Amino acid sequence: GAVGRVPVWHRVYSSCRTLQREMGTAWACVYVLHRALQASSGGHARIVPYALFAQPVGSPALAAVRDDAATQVVPTTPQAPWLDQFPRPHSVIAARFANAHECFSVLVKGEFAGYAWIAQGRYEEDEVRCEYVIADPTSGVWDFDVFVAPRFRLGRTMARLWKAVDAALSARRVSWSFSRISRFNSVSISSHQRLGAVCVGHAVFIAFGALQFAFLTQAPFMQVSLKGRPRVRLICPMASPHPRC
Repeated sequence: GAVGRVPVWHRVYSSCRTLQREMGTAWACVYVLHRALQASSGGHARIVPYALFAQPVGSPALAAVRDDAATQVVPTTPQAPWLDQFPRPHSVIAARFANAHECFSVLVKGEFAGYAWIAQGRYEEDEVRCEYVIADPTSGVWDFDVFVAPRFRLGRTMARLWKAVDAALSARRVSWSFSRISRFNSVSISSHQRLGAVCVGHAVFIAFGALQFAFLTQAPFMQVSLKGRPRVRLICPMASPHPRC
């Protein structure tokens, strides 16, 4: 019966308080607005807010991650036998290799457990229309689509994967790895900050079907377009201010 049932208004209030604790008041309000836009437009309208991070390569925090004889991180080619287990369409994976993006796969006892992708020089965003350009591609790279299979997420697989990627980048004298993280993903932001990542900018996109509004913390600062793709230039933090996230 109705006895003991939690009122709807109380559940909504509780959810809002949780969002406020996790994201802060401003981003919690943006998230509620995003969900309302999605619901009222049948999924055709959305808000996509990113924090842009630069993570130092060679972070001392990774030294504490123990190696495991059963875990291997290997460079991945288009002929890798575990490619069919990638949770992305074959066309997407083929396009990444065609664009010379680099993939590292992690195997646990020979079983595919996850991957991380690295782009050199520039990367075209796959969720919205935007291009990220590394100002100095000898010192910085772009990392994206870091994935660990669900059954391996409770262990240290992710940490071991990133430790190996970090070592490979360090060997090439790369200093920073850039990435974008949803402002709605406070857990990922916190984990990056624990590894020394610093916020180097923001990019917020509001989409109504093909119409896209882009709000950036650098030129062109704002763009409204049906097909346009703003370009975000990323400078290694030693020569760039660090906006607060």
